Amino acid sequence: MKNIMIIIAAFVMVTAMGCKNDLDIPDPNTPTTDNFWKTSTDAQMGVNAIYSTFHRVGLSRWFYFMTIVRSDVAQSKSPNHTIVNVCDQFNIVNYGDTHTQSIWQDLYIGINRANQVLDNVPGIKMDGQMKKQLLGEASFLRGLFYYHLAVLYGNVPIPLHTSKISDYPATKPQDSVFAQVEKDLSAAADALPESYDASMTGRATKGAAYAMLGKAYLQQHKYKEAAQAFAWVVDGPGKNLYSLVKSYRDNFLEATENNSESIFEIQNLSNPINNHDNDLAAGGDRLNTGSSIPPFFSPRPIGFTDGQALRWVVWAFLKEKTITNTRDPRLAATFLYDSTDERGPDYTMVFGRTWTSLKYSDDASAVPNNYDVCFRKLLDDAAQNGENFRSANNHRQIRLGGVLLLYAEALNGMGQTAQAYPYVDRVRERVGLAPLSLVKPGLSQQDFLTQLKHERLLETCGEGHRWEDLERWGELSTAVASRDPAFVHFVKGRDELLPIPQLDIDINPNMQQNPGY
Repeated sequence: MKNIMIIIAAFVMVTAMGCKNDLDIPDPNTPTTDNFWKTSTDAQMGVNAIYSTFHRVGLSRWFYFMTIVRSDVAQSKSPNHTIVNVCDQFNIVNYGDTHTQSIWQDLYIGINRANQVLDNVPGIKMDGQMKKQLLGEASFLRGLFYYHLAVLYGNVPIPLHTSKISDYPATKPQDSVFAQVEKDLSAAADALPESYDASMTGRATKGAAYAMLGKAYLQQHKYKEAAQAFAWVVDGPGKNLYSLVKSYRDNFLEATENNSESIFEIQNLSNPINNHDNDLAAGGDRLNTGSSIPPFFSPRPIGFTDGQALRWVVWAFLKEKTITNTRDPRLAATFLYDSTDERGPDYTMVFGRTWTSLKYSDDASAVPNNYDVCFRKLLDDAAQNGENFRSANNHRQIRLGGVLLLYAEALNGMGQTAQAYPYVDRVRERVGLAPLSLVKPGLSQQDFLTQLKHERLLETCGEGHRWEDLERWGELSTAVASRDPAFVHFVKGRDELLPIPQLDIDINPNMQQNPGY
């Protein structure tokens, strides 16, 4: 049972219907800005509402299309041409398209919920340590949301207080957005505890704040600052808080959530409602408590296969064998395809069936062929024989394996290549590969970065980090078309960022569209 209870606080003003004498009598049972934000319970509910933003359709579904499918490791062959055009082919002509607009909307909903906490909780009389923690959580989550806005949209408004109808925030450049991310995550790192008891598992910690702060610095090539932030997690006070789990796949199974490798993961709960968009059902903010991405990444006929991996990534996993002459175990943990079991499709099990039985099922028009490769890490095939729109499998947004490689990248960026080797070795040795310091000692700074790119691909593929990696490495260009044909349509100076939703442009005269759109 997940420990964060997703409680949605209502932040709406409700005016009672007047009687003949126009007497307005407030309903004491209806939360309003006048009777809420009074107690520690209100403060806790407000913070819980920020976490619940992760379960909205933009962040639990389309976010992964934009960070995985849009990158060079994936493609979309969906019958829905809008998904193909927007999420794969860089052909965005409708700036009000739900795939890009819903992510933007949900990130700002989360930011406004965080702003409400940061505006109102300081005035509540409550335990000082708990208040500090809750404000730290709000700062972390706001920083995380702004980080995603900076990476995906670049130049965006930066509201820092509860939104009012009269607000028309101006567009700020990407470096200003990152500057705010740094402020929020630094404040969170100062305020958050190192850990919690079991009843509060899943809440943001000091380690999560430092890891995200390191990511923000690294994305801007601030290597020294990034290394200092990552060092807290890897070599500093956090060193004894986190460790690599023995089995790589345990990072992606519901049965082994919140393990020693997890630094921050989105807590998903199953939901009795099985609906495409149940977070908007009944015309209100009726949030899903799970993830709706699995059916979109599952193989047909289990799911839709709207997003799937490209075959070249499979070959990348097969370039090097373990010290016992076996395949890299990360391959089978990352993909479902005809040879997830290396004996072939007759032995590869997919949701309780063999790949062969999927291929020759009665629905011949909706089954995979031996070239389809499906992302596995966000699926539920280990726990059930089907998928739905309310997956309870947590998403590990920050884990030690990925942070070790980012730390190595920061050290290498500082010219400390020799010092970076041990952190890559830890990642490789966990899956049985020979240490890099043994097989490729003495690499130059550039050659080490080239190797790191390969290591990041194998360690984190299908987790939603590939787009930001390509952006940071300066690899977003038509040159990527050699491994992903969709990039032939990539327009330099435009497609690094998503368009600002047209609705926001129309209603806010101080907002500007991104270049090239």
